[in-house]
Amino acid sequence: MQERIFSKMMLIGVLADTHIPKRARDLPPKAYQHLAGVDAIIHAGDVLTRDFLARLGEIAPVYAVLGNNDRELTLPPRLELSWEGAAIAVVHDSGPRLGRPARLRRWFPNARAVVFGHSHIPMNEWDDGLLLFNPGSATDRRRQPRHTMGLIRLEVGSIEAEIVPLD
Repeated sequence: MQERIFSKMMLIGVLADTHIPKRARDLPPKAYQHLAGVDAIIHAGDVLTRDFLARLGEIAPVYAVLGNNDRELTLPPRLELSWEGAAIAVVHDSGPRLGRPARLRRWFPNARAVVFGHSHIPMNEWDDGLLLFNPGSATDRRRQPRHTMGLIRLEVGSIEAEIVPLD
Protein backbone atom coordinates (compact mmCIF):
# COMPACT_ATOMS: atom_id res chain seq x y z
CA MET A 1 0.00 0.00 0.00
CA GLN A 2 1.30 3.43 -0.93
CA GLU A 3 0.94 6.05 1.83
CA ARG A 4 0.97 9.78 1.09
CA ILE A 5 0.21 12.47 3.61
CA PHE A 6 -0.49 16.02 2.46
CA SER A 7 -0.76 19.05 4.70
CA LYS A 8 -3.85 20.29 2.86
CA MET A 9 -7.00 18.92 1.37
CA MET A 10 -6.28 16.46 -1.43
CA LEU A 11 -8.45 16.30 -4.54
CA ILE A 12 -8.61 13.11 -6.60
CA GLY A 13 -10.22 12.87 -10.03
CA VAL A 14 -11.95 9.53 -10.59
CA LEU A 15 -12.66 7.91 -13.96
CA ALA A 16 -13.72 4.47 -15.14
CA ASP A 17 -14.90 2.88 -18.35
CA THR A 18 -13.63 5.61 -20.66
CA HIS A 19 -13.03 3.13 -23.52
CA ILE A 20 -10.95 5.68 -25.45
CA PRO A 21 -10.70 5.56 -28.50
CA LYS A 22 -13.36 2.86 -28.97
CA ARG A 23 -16.34 4.74 -27.45
CA ALA A 24 -15.01 8.29 -27.84
CA ARG A 25 -11.92 10.02 -29.19
CA ASP A 26 -11.28 11.79 -25.90
CA LEU A 27 -12.87 12.92 -22.66
CA PRO A 28 -15.42 15.72 -22.85
CA PRO A 29 -13.90 19.17 -22.26
CA LYS A 30 -15.86 19.49 -19.00
CA ALA A 31 -14.03 16.41 -17.64
CA TYR A 32 -10.69 18.09 -18.28
CA GLN A 33 -11.97 21.20 -16.49
CA HIS A 34 -12.70 19.08 -13.41
CA LEU A 35 -9.33 17.32 -13.64
CA ALA A 36 -7.41 20.61 -13.75
CA GLY A 37 -5.66 21.02 -10.43
CA VAL A 38 -6.31 17.52 -9.02
CA ASP A 39 -3.54 15.96 -6.94
CA ALA A 40 -4.06 12.48 -8.43
CA ILE A 41 -6.26 10.58 -10.85
CA ILE A 42 -7.75 7.15 -10.22
CA HIS A 43 -8.93 5.17 -13.25
CA ALA A 44 -10.97 2.07 -12.39
CA GLY A 45 -10.34 0.18 -15.61
CA ASP A 46 -11.30 -0.02 -19.28
CA VAL A 47 -8.79 2.66 -20.22
CA LEU A 48 -7.80 0.84 -23.46
CA THR A 49 -4.58 2.64 -24.46
CA ARG A 50 -1.21 3.70 -23.08
CA ASP A 51 -1.61 7.00 -24.94
CA PHE A 52 -4.68 7.95 -22.94
CA LEU A 53 -2.99 6.97 -19.65
CA ALA A 54 -0.01 9.13 -20.65
CA ARG A 55 -2.33 12.06 -21.40
CA LEU A 56 -3.88 11.72 -17.94
CA GLY A 57 -0.39 11.47 -16.48
CA GLU A 58 0.39 14.94 -17.84
CA ILE A 59 -2.34 16.27 -15.53
CA ALA A 60 -1.48 14.39 -12.31
CA PRO A 61 -0.11 11.04 -11.12
CA VAL A 62 -2.40 8.24 -12.35
CA TYR A 63 -3.35 5.09 -10.43
CA ALA A 64 -5.14 2.67 -12.75
CA VAL A 65 -6.32 -0.93 -12.63
CA LEU A 66 -6.89 -3.44 -15.39
CA GLY A 67 -10.38 -3.58 -16.90
CA ASN A 68 -11.86 -6.46 -18.87
CA ASN A 69 -11.25 -4.52 -22.13
CA ASP A 70 -7.66 -3.44 -21.39
CA ARG A 71 -6.01 -6.00 -23.63
CA GLU A 72 -2.94 -3.93 -24.58
CA LEU A 73 -2.16 -2.68 -21.06
CA THR A 74 -0.22 -4.18 -18.22
CA LEU A 75 -1.94 -2.91 -15.11
CA PRO A 76 -2.62 -4.48 -11.72
CA PRO A 77 -6.09 -6.00 -11.25
CA ARG A 78 -6.41 -4.26 -7.87
CA LEU A 79 -4.75 -1.37 -6.06
CA GLU A 80 -4.68 -0.36 -2.43
CA LEU A 81 -3.68 3.26 -1.84
CA SER A 82 -3.56 5.41 1.25
CA TRP A 83 -3.73 9.18 1.31
CA GLU A 84 -4.36 11.42 4.28
CA GLY A 85 -4.68 8.27 6.37
CA ALA A 86 -7.62 7.02 4.28
CA ALA A 87 -7.16 3.65 2.61
CA ILE A 88 -8.69 3.63 -0.87
CA ALA A 89 -8.95 0.40 -2.84
CA VAL A 90 -9.48 0.25 -6.61
CA VAL A 91 -10.85 -2.63 -8.69
CA HIS A 92 -12.61 -2.72 -12.04
CA ASP A 93 -15.37 -5.27 -11.48
CA SER A 94 -16.86 -5.35 -7.97
CA GLY A 95 -19.22 -8.19 -8.86
CA PRO A 96 -23.01 -8.24 -8.60
CA ARG A 97 -24.83 -5.60 -6.56
CA LEU A 98 -26.20 -8.27 -4.24
CA GLY A 99 -23.53 -8.90 -1.61
CA ARG A 100 -21.23 -6.16 -2.89
CA PRO A 101 -20.44 -4.44 0.46
CA ALA A 102 -19.53 -7.71 2.19
CA ARG A 103 -17.49 -8.90 -0.81
CA LEU A 104 -15.53 -5.64 -1.01
CA ARG A 105 -14.86 -5.76 2.74
CA ARG A 106 -13.44 -9.28 2.29
CA TRP A 107 -11.28 -8.19 -0.65
CA PHE A 108 -10.11 -4.96 1.01
CA PRO A 109 -10.44 -5.31 4.81
CA ASN A 110 -8.50 -2.10 5.53
CA ALA A 111 -10.23 0.14 2.97
CA ARG A 112 -12.26 3.16 3.94
CA ALA A 113 -13.40 3.52 0.30
CA VAL A 114 -13.54 1.23 -2.72
CA VAL A 115 -13.53 2.73 -6.21
CA PHE A 116 -14.79 0.49 -9.01
CA GLY A 117 -16.20 0.61 -12.52
CA HIS A 118 -17.43 -1.95 -15.06
CA SER A 119 -21.17 -1.29 -14.83
CA HIS A 120 -21.04 2.34 -16.05
CA ILE A 121 -23.61 3.05 -13.30
CA PRO A 122 -22.60 5.88 -10.97
CA MET A 123 -22.68 5.03 -7.27
CA ASN A 124 -21.76 7.11 -4.24
CA GLU A 125 -22.98 5.24 -1.16
CA TRP A 126 -21.75 4.67 2.35
CA ASP A 127 -22.33 1.23 3.82
CA ASP A 128 -21.45 0.97 7.51
CA GLY A 129 -18.34 3.16 7.22
CA LEU A 130 -17.24 1.94 3.76
CA LEU A 131 -17.63 4.26 0.76
CA LEU A 132 -18.68 2.40 -2.40
CA PHE A 133 -17.83 4.67 -5.33
CA ASN A 134 -18.34 4.14 -9.05
CA PRO A 135 -17.84 7.32 -11.12
CA GLY A 136 -19.89 6.01 -14.05
CA SER A 137 -18.45 6.78 -17.48
CA ALA A 138 -17.42 10.09 -18.99
CA THR A 139 -17.71 8.70 -22.53
CA ASP A 140 -20.14 5.73 -22.59
CA ARG A 141 -23.22 6.34 -20.49
CA ARG A 142 -25.09 3.29 -21.78
CA ARG A 143 -28.56 3.53 -20.23
CA GLN A 144 -27.62 6.25 -17.72
CA PRO A 145 -29.13 9.72 -18.14
CA ARG A 146 -25.74 11.47 -18.44
CA HIS A 147 -22.00 11.04 -18.74
CA THR A 148 -20.26 11.30 -15.35
CA MET A 149 -16.97 11.21 -13.51
CA GLY A 150 -16.09 11.51 -9.85
CA LEU A 151 -14.17 13.65 -7.41
CA ILE A 152 -12.91 12.56 -4.00
CA ARG A 153 -11.79 15.11 -1.41
CA LEU A 154 -9.55 13.94 1.39
CA GLU A 155 -8.48 15.72 4.52
CA VAL A 156 -6.90 14.05 7.50
CA GLY A 157 -9.69 12.00 9.02
CA SER A 158 -12.36 12.69 6.39
CA ILE A 159 -13.34 11.55 2.92
CA GLU A 160 -16.03 13.08 0.70
CA ALA A 161 -17.01 11.96 -2.78
CA GLU A 162 -19.26 13.33 -5.49
CA ILE A 163 -20.51 12.21 -8.86
CA VAL A 164 -19.97 15.00 -11.39
CA PRO A 165 -22.34 15.21 -14.40
CA LEU A 166 -20.54 16.13 -17.62
CA ASP A 167 -23.49 17.05 -19.86
